[in-house]
Amino acid sequence: MAHTDHRTMRRVLRREIVGTIGLLADEHDFRAMRRYRSFAFHDHAVYLQQVEALLKTLAAQGSHTTVALFDPEEYAAWCAGAGLDPDASASRARYTAELATTGPAVPYDGRPLAELVPDLVDEAARQAAWEYATTLLARLGPCATCGEDIGRAAFARAADLVARVLDTAPPGERHLVCSVTTVPQPLVAALHADDDPPEGDRGAHSGLPAPDTGVTRLDETEALGFTTVLALGIATRSPGGLVMRTTAPGAPDRVYGWRLRGDGLEPLTAGEVFDAYCTDMESGDLIGPESDVDYSTPPDLGDAGPTHGHPH
Repeated sequence: MAHTDHRTMRRVLRREIVGTIGLLADEHDFRAMRRYRSFAFHDHAVYLQQVEALLKTLAAQGSHTTVALFDPEEYAAWCAGAGLDPDASASRARYTAELATTGPAVPYDGRPLAELVPDLVDEAARQAAWEYATTLLARLGPCATCGEDIGRAAFARAADLVARVLDTAPPGERHLVCSVTTVPQPLVAALHADDDPPEGDRGAHSGLPAPDTGVTRLDETEALGFTTVLALGIATRSPGGLVMRTTAPGAPDRVYGWRLRGDGLEPLTAGEVFDAYCTDMESGDLIGPESDVDYSTPPDLGDAGPTHGHPH
């Protein structure tokens, strides 16, 4: 009886252990790992099938698993810095454990890997953009005229602009994209927001957009990265812009946006928004407009228009 109780307790404890799997999502990264004799896989497709089967098994046992993006180059550098043998499964396990707290990762929610991987890649891009923007902001230092930290002032300004953009948006689901032209490549950040209805209206399905008294829900990490990229554009006076798409039941989607100008946002015309959405960024070719989408001018942001000089 005691033996059975011990096994039951271990099963309960196993369900409370959170694990991480380092995923080689890219064929090129998979081939890079094959140079290690201790890496047992030889076919990327088979490897992905085995990872997915393991994730399903762990989920069926009640375990919570995070999927992290495994980068062979960063792994090799990490092993060199830590004095570990990269051709050892124990080293890969230690690196993967660190990825759980420092690297791009998403929780496994039962979806096929083919659907989960794009979210993981997006998370990696978001984290890379945030880290790069944060580094550049920190390097700007104090203003030569007033002594105020330029990066900190730009971040405060960006946070105010994001709040105004969300406050003036119609209720419903909102998707924002901020792009800033930097060297060596543009930085892009996305932010999702939607409304929680007031406490008394929770659970109601009237088909109408959430009332203005609802609470806007944001992912804090996503919001931090988005605001940081916008702050970099403000601090460096780089070309860039902000586009909002809103979705609400019973109404066409609405798309509008602004360009960065000074330390503010200058509204784009409906025609400029249409051109931006209906032009392929790589080829420059025209793309057919979506049906049931309203390309329009943005709402007034109050006194958040473009200014000149240092962003106080």
